Amino acid sequence: MTDKISELLQGIEGLVTLPDVFIRINKLVEDPDSTAAGIAQAVSQDPSFTVRLLRVANSPFYGFSSTIDTVSRAVTVIGTKQIRNLALSTSVARTFAGLPNDLVSMENFWRHSLYCALIARILARQIRRCDAEAVFTAGLLHDIGELVIFNRLPEQAKESLLLVLDSGDELPVYQAEQQVMGFDHAQLGGELARQWNLPPMLQECIAFHHDIQKAQQYPLEAAVVHIANILALMAEVGTLDTDDVSPIDPHAWEVTGLDADEVIVASVQEAREEIAEAEKLFLGN
Repeated sequence: MTDKISELLQGIEGLVTLPDVFIRINKLVEDPDSTAAGIAQAVSQDPSFTVRLLRVANSPFYGFSSTIDTVSRAVTVIGTKQIRNLALSTSVARTFAGLPNDLVSMENFWRHSLYCALIARILARQIRRCDAEAVFTAGLLHDIGELVIFNRLPEQAKESLLLVLDSGDELPVYQAEQQVMGFDHAQLGGELARQWNLPPMLQECIAFHHDIQKAQQYPLEAAVVHIANILALMAEVGTLDTDDVSPIDPHAWEVTGLDADEVIVASVQEAREEIAEAEKLFLGN
């Protein structure tokens, strides 16, 4: 399985590469000797990212009480790790724009990803034991492996989707992928995240959002993304009935300590209220 994934990811950098600004910020955040000023300087080298960063920082999405008008202030107020998450979150759709496919609408793909991110953030804020903004990024990236499969293995991707349809949506996509290809989009996305040197939390959430019991270092965050992924489907199709979507692993409720009856309807409704603003901020030009 890992050989197949490695083979599939060979040469992927020719199609999709992380933006230089993220790579620079990521290195600096991981360097204990780096400074906030150094990170602000790295951000400032990319004018288009600077504009997006300040737009997000000043949006109702964050709700800071005063205007953030400089990169230095943004780094100070938001924090260096969160700047890294923002660099990834605000550029990820553009990063994957070079991976065209004929199987799914990119608009629908990113709307689902953004719904998952929003709901993961809402749930994490209720739990208060994990970084809500980092979990937002994990939610946004959870399905990146799918885009690689759609682009690199379109026939097998189509075969997997037909299996799901033939089952009357009883068979989850990831299980259909395993039957057809021997691996799934989560495993592929996790390996891509590892090759990109993304933070270990993001690697685990991407790799194990369908199989949360395998998450060793970040079981809480993986469980949050797992729940958010299912609730995102509810938000997309406009239902508040869990029978309309795949079941949520009961282990996820145990790990998070969340009460399904209390959070499902409220989280889905809140995300539906936030989606238009979030699409403008994270997917707009």
